[in-house]
Amino acid sequence: MKRRGSGVLIPIASLSSDCGIGDLGPGACAFADFLARAKQNYWQVLPLNPIDEAYGHSPYHSDSAFAYNTLLISPERLVEEGWLEARALDSRPEFPQGTIDYRAARVFKEKILDQAYRGFNKRRQKEHGYERFRADNSFWLDDFALFAALKRHFQGRVWGDWEDGLRDRETKAIAAARQKFLPEIEKEIFLQYAFFKQWFALKQHCRRKGILIFGDIPVYVDYDSSDVWVNPDLFKLDERKKPYVVAGVPPDYFSATGQLWGNPLYRWEVLEERDFDWWVRRIEHNMGLFDVMRIDHFRGFVGFWEVPATETTAVNGCWREAPALDFFHRLTRRFPNLSLVAEDLGIITPDVREVMDHFEFPGMKVLLFAFGEDNPMHPYLPHTYGKNFVVYTGTHDNNTVRGWFDREAGEADKQRLFRYLGREVPREEIHWSLIRLAMMSVANTCIFPMQDLLGLGEDCRMNRPATSRGNWRWRLSPGQMTDGLADTLADLTELYGRA
Repeated sequence: MKRRGSGVLIPIASLSSDCGIGDLGPGACAFADFLARAKQNYWQVLPLNPIDEAYGHSPYHSDSAFAYNTLLISPERLVEEGWLEARALDSRPEFPQGTIDYRAARVFKEKILDQAYRGFNKRRQKEHGYERFRADNSFWLDDFALFAALKRHFQGRVWGDWEDGLRDRETKAIAAARQKFLPEIEKEIFLQYAFFKQWFALKQHCRRKGILIFGDIPVYVDYDSSDVWVNPDLFKLDERKKPYVVAGVPPDYFSATGQLWGNPLYRWEVLEERDFDWWVRRIEHNMGLFDVMRIDHFRGFVGFWEVPATETTAVNGCWREAPALDFFHRLTRRFPNLSLVAEDLGIITPDVREVMDHFEFPGMKVLLFAFGEDNPMHPYLPHTYGKNFVVYTGTHDNNTVRGWFDREAGEADKQRLFRYLGREVPREEIHWSLIRLAMMSVANTCIFPMQDLLGLGEDCRMNRPATSRGNWRWRLSPGQMTDGLADTLADLTELYGRA
């Protein structure tokens, strides 16, 4: 990421499709073609891991840091594989356009995937890549498939409340469970393989078009995950395998009580003794999926806010140090071509900056943050940037540019923006003004949410942090991804040396 480039942020689930949710099928290839016509370098996506209705379908809450979200499997690609008959798609219901209908999509996809699994089994001997996939991913795949089967068996109950033998992974109990739930385990492994095969076909298509995939890795994992169940010694758990301290962030300007995330915290001393082996595997796994990776909440690798699990807010926590230098030295030695972007938004202390500078990890800049105060050297104003940054108009956690201008920006904010631009801009053009500011900056990389390219309003934002309902639902509608839009973006990209 040391050369000038630009790209677009849109998660796979937000692509246009006929199945209620975006997937890895024709709509994904069409989007890659759109990016190529627009002369973009990057397609940024959100985490690809499984999602749960209990967490509002957030891609940042998952029961595995390694497994894939099988709801994103394309039925059309299953037909092309010969695993599914084309007539199976005739039962597809009418889904709403422009929004994700998770429940209806899941009902339809589960029926389709059952049929595809039966079709796969009829021609399994011809699937030469399947056994290699199982072998290459056995370090997480077998345990995750068993975990998924047990979660269904226990009707979604948290693993820490399972019967002791399974909770503690006693040898006899695990062996008996593997035998008992073998059909469910085999099906889950097939689903993971189907996603894997479709993802890498899409990645190859992007590569042929000159598009790099920009992924996202949450720093923490969920307690109710196969990762914690399989590796309890890596996390701060008590004798009953429950967290006694959890993750969050302290009180700040935005929240008087901080944010209590509730994720289990790492035992960094144990990870360090093991040469960070679990994290090395996680990074290696994601390097196979992505060309570039953003690390969410990067500061957690340097120092993390530790809160007793009995607390209801994040006020009564304390800072703990993490071995950032040793950790990233291990990663960069193991992976010389590692390309990481540090999510460094919010209040970042000098020790975090030192780690980023030492390893030359790019940080992030968000234009929507730049005009909230009268400060000509505000760190989010483009003239203050260095080259080693990724600048966004906004992220998945912000309002859209148009939504910010219409609903959040005060009159003083707008006047500061107009003064910076050198003219007043009509509201219907404001998104292009901010895109142009990002493009002309010296930052090596700039990324635009698809909603900002389209000039969409607040109703199309992706997520409202600290809320659990109504998020992660926006979806591209047919006809929005036009040649005219691609050509306009291509022109700006060429003009500012990013093509």
